[in-house]
Amino acid sequence: MNTPLPPGGTIGIIGGGQLGRMAALAAARLGYRVHVFTPEVDSPTEQVAATATIAAYDDMKALEAFARAVDVVTFEFENIPAASVRLLTSLVPVRPSWKVLEVAQDRISEKRFFNGIGIATAPWAEINSAADLKAGVERIGRPAVLKTTRLGYDGKGQVKITAKTDLDQAWASMDGATAVLEGFIDFAGEVSVIVARGLDGGCATFDPAWNVHTNHILDTTTIPAPISQPLAERAIQVALKAAEALDLVGLLAVEMFVTKAGDVLVNEMAPRPHNSGHWTMDACVTDQFEQFIRAVCGLPLGSPDRHSDAVMTNLIGSDVDKWLDFLKEPGAKLHLYGKAEARSGRKMGHVTRIRPRQD
Repeated sequence: MNTPLPPGGTIGIIGGGQLGRMAALAAARLGYRVHVFTPEVDSPTEQVAATATIAAYDDMKALEAFARAVDVVTFEFENIPAASVRLLTSLVPVRPSWKVLEVAQDRISEKRFFNGIGIATAPWAEINSAADLKAGVERIGRPAVLKTTRLGYDGKGQVKITAKTDLDQAWASMDGATAVLEGFIDFAGEVSVIVARGLDGGCATFDPAWNVHTNHILDTTTIPAPISQPLAERAIQVALKAAEALDLVGLLAVEMFVTKAGDVLVNEMAPRPHNSGHWTMDACVTDQFEQFIRAVCGLPLGSPDRHSDAVMTNLIGSDVDKWLDFLKEPGAKLHLYGKAEARSGRKMGHVTRIRPRQD
């Protein structure tokens, strides 16, 4: 399918989380139906989708039936078994492609990709043993961070290596899985840029966003980012270069450290809508979720222009209990994800506070 998917078509979304939910709502505004594939019953996406297949991500029969029931397939998270993606690709257009997912699934592949196209990252080393870890720490120094190469997010699957860290114990915590050691960057802050790329190769980028984390989980995203215009342009060019090199069709979020010397170093990427792009729902002509759907369906990309300044705050765990207060607050826009239980560290929703654009 190299022509635009007309309204009335069905988009298959792999994954049932809040990103799929908000993408499904955007799809509905454009006249599409969404069929979600997820192992979770009553997931955030299922609550707003037209159809749901509840099955394991490696259930090949269920995947085959799902593929034959949709017009195009996309993902709201990256960690899908390779064999499952190969099967889907043989039956239906999959956007972004397996090539993109393969790079994004593995932190080492991701770093090699960026370094290979001339984009800087923090110093890093592949770790497959305690001896590798000791050699890596000797070269990179402390503090550093040891991370699993696959899975792990919001601080999961990682160990900070300090002067007091026992390296044998740190390696043991990886359970024998390949890991990556990353040098610690004394950075001034973090920005992210989200870029959409369509079937025709056309791109549209959102303004760089300034991200602040608490306990390894994104706390706030502020727009505009407090950085110079040349640095903002540099960050945008990094995201565009990555999207082009990947031959992306879809959405790509690139997180970058802002160094105290005034440059950017790539931290990681995600080929899907991203938490740091939620502000676009209330502050842009076309938000990240509609842009995602437009790209996946082969439609013209919308304008990413920002009409408001914004601060997006994640609602983690019991933060969501203040929902009524947020609804009473002028200038606040509340978005809840339909999750039944507010557990510690769980993203339950977000609130975006918008104000007239100042620049």
